[in-house]
Amino acid sequence: MSADGQARSHWFDDEAGPVVRPYAMTRGRTSSQGQHRLDLIAVVVTEPHADDPEADHMLSPEHVDIVELCRDVPQSVAELAAELDLPIGVVRVLVGDLVDAEFVHVNRPVPPAESILRDVINGLRAL
Repeated sequence: MSADGQARSHWFDDEAGPVVRPYAMTRGRTSSQGQHRLDLIAVVVTEPHADDPEADHMLSPEHVDIVELCRDVPQSVAELAAELDLPIGVVRVLVGDLVDAEFVHVNRPVPPAESILRDVINGLRAL
């Protein structure tokens, strides 16, 4: 086996599946026009009229996953990132796209809940 083949087998195997870089999911963007105050505790809610996001060919599979995850239970940006195993920055861009396309909207938590969530996040960061 060539040195090139050895290097590939070191990084990939049959069980790894496809590898997609985060910048490919966002088309190289680090922000979007619809990125409305999307911090970790911003809550994403699917719009009632967003019946079939898969029918929109402009949406990536990750966009569709976000719409579906937020359909029954609103999710925070942090929860979406954890569930999808994606970096926060990527999720912010994808959610911003969905806000622009009117598939989701973003709510801010009520002030007491916001301070509690910030305390939890700060506690987790301290670990």
